[in-house]
Amino acid sequence: MLSAPRALITGSSRGVGLAVAEELVHRGYAVVLNYAHDETTAMHAVEHLRQVDSDVAAVRADVTDERAVARLVAEVLSGGPIDLLVNNVGDFLFKPFVETTATEWDGILRSNLTSAALCCRAVLPSMRARTAGQIVNVASMNAGVLRAKPNTLPYAIANAGVVLLTKTLAVTEGRFGIRVNAVSPGFVATGDYPPQDARRQIPLGRAAFASEIAKTIAFLASDEASYVTGAVLDVHGGAFL
Repeated sequence: MLSAPRALITGSSRGVGLAVAEELVHRGYAVVLNYAHDETTAMHAVEHLRQVDSDVAAVRADVTDERAVARLVAEVLSGGPIDLLVNNVGDFLFKPFVETTATEWDGILRSNLTSAALCCRAVLPSMRARTAGQIVNVASMNAGVLRAKPNTLPYAIANAGVVLLTKTLAVTEGRFGIRVNAVSPGFVATGDYPPQDARRQIPLGRAAFASEIAKTIAFLASDEASYVTGAVLDVHGGAFL
């Protein structure tokens, strides 16, 4: 009997990350959640997912820290291969550039871009050794389109970097049988968010459900996308086209 494929999902104790975990568990994956601080929420997520499949775990690690990432990946690999890495960590900052502090700037870049780069670099040796593996990076809305972003400049730069990281790794890792893709979600519905004025800018007239982002990520990791690498899929209902 074939063993279940294994997925490591960063930032997955809630929101889109948890939706990805739930989708993958339903598709037969053994899933390792990652969280940075809130152990209670992470354990609730594990309990929830174990109602579907018992092969679910959670590992605490700050994925902006190189040593923590090394420990995280080593712990996950001790239980078996990592077939899929989903990089889902990324803080947001809405603030004019001239008011943005150096600490805020560095924090946004580390959260969104450095975390993905560190995790990719940590899992690639084992994927190369097996000549198999998938990586899906979560960027931001229209991250592949360079536009002026007066109030979200470090966030936009970081996520543009995630897109370039994705495409570069697709080129370098393809010969090892590793596919690397990205998803750029738009507004994801949470309570009253996004506000009505934002919803009016979406041609489909509504925000995304987290499950819709999750299904796109699962598709990119599936055999149905076996010839897709270096892709950046916008899942934003047509917003800001």
